[in-house]
Amino acid sequence: MPFEQMIPRPFTNSGVAAYAPSSSGIYGISNGREWIFIGESDNIRDTLLGHLQDAGSFLLERTPTGFVYELCGLGGRSGRHDRLILEYEPICNRRSSSWA
Repeated sequence: MPFEQMIPRPFTNSGVAAYAPSSSGIYGISNGREWIFIGESDNIRDTLLGHLQDAGSFLLERTPTGFVYELCGLGGRSGRHDRLILEYEPICNRRSSSWA
């Protein structure tokens, strides 16, 4: 089952500040050609802003342009995260499982 939100928001500091909630959930980062990373967080906004500040990371080297998210409590978050990774096969999740 795909992300609830299908239309990506801009993966920029201002886009994240405007659209990403400071809530628990799952997020996906893409570049229009591929899914780059799917993560889970207690605070989606802070985590996405952290990714943007990680200069030189493999994630940023893939030139991300958009993000999507869905709100999800801690109880169901891990299972949903794993299902989305299996469905979308993002490049950074295949490369490393320590980014979440």
